[in-house]
Amino acid sequence: MAEFDLIGLIRERAATRADVLLGIGDDAALLQPPPGHALVVTADTLNEGVHFPAGTAAADIGWKALAVNLSDLAAMGAKPAWCTLSLSLPRADVAWVGAFVDGFLDLAGRHGIALVGGDTTRGPLSIGVTAMGLVEQGAALRRDRARVGDDIWVTGTPGEAAGALVLGGHVPGPAPAGEVASSARAALDSRLARPTPRVEAGRALLGLAHACVDISDGLLADLGHVCARSGVGAEVRLDALPASAALREVFGDASRVLQATGGDDYELCFTAPANLCEQVQLALEQVGVDASRIGRIVAGQGVRALDAQGQPPRAGYEHFG
Repeated sequence: MAEFDLIGLIRERAATRADVLLGIGDDAALLQPPPGHALVVTADTLNEGVHFPAGTAAADIGWKALAVNLSDLAAMGAKPAWCTLSLSLPRADVAWVGAFVDGFLDLAGRHGIALVGGDTTRGPLSIGVTAMGLVEQGAALRRDRARVGDDIWVTGTPGEAAGALVLGGHVPGPAPAGEVASSARAALDSRLARPTPRVEAGRALLGLAHACVDISDGLLADLGHVCARSGVGAEVRLDALPASAALREVFGDASRVLQATGGDDYELCFTAPANLCEQVQLALEQVGVDASRIGRIVAGQGVRALDAQGQPPRAGYEHFG
């Protein structure tokens, strides 16, 4: 299959929006942002063997390629609008591309984001996505707004994707506490393959949260980015981290390490004034997202993890580290 045939296959299936003046098929797209909004732009590259194991289902790769970008938009409180897709493929495999597009457009349709352009090339399997969203002028969530006295929150149950990576032998980590049940393994694998971008939560936190970051490299590491940008410190109570039943079943007490340092969860970690606790909980309940208070912002620098032994776990994953 020739390159333009691949592009045509994708174009035929891609949905559009009224604010796409010109989409796939020209040298560039023409888009019309609404007045009173800021344009939020993010980009991520996923490479085989680094961001997903070799042999991962094409539909799962398509889903995740978009999900990690939607998670960045969520962390800014942005509503998804448009995206571009660049595919590097070893060969023009029609069945693979079709399945990839299934996963990609499944998630795109759930969030109303339109695929408006991109590129295809021959090479090692690699996916690059640029996602664009819209947020009301001056309302975006940022990493540099955390304030001393803020509560620290996390959505969902971090650590599950890290657990799947450990079980798959892709990264080192704690040994399972016993025999791994197939149902628990499937639950963890699902969280790695198809993370849930917390777009609705990000939108709900506008006007409530001070600072926000998505958890891609590990909770403590990503919270550390907030602290560095905001000029503050943080104290995290490891015993307050919410663990899923599957993670506890597989790893027992060692779950805390995965929750604190494991990446690929794409949950949101955010800070909010302590006196807005009830409003934060209500706002997130209304969009069906669970969140837990796990610590507080303090004067100083860096993140201090408070566990039973008073020892901080290692930092999260660093590219090229």
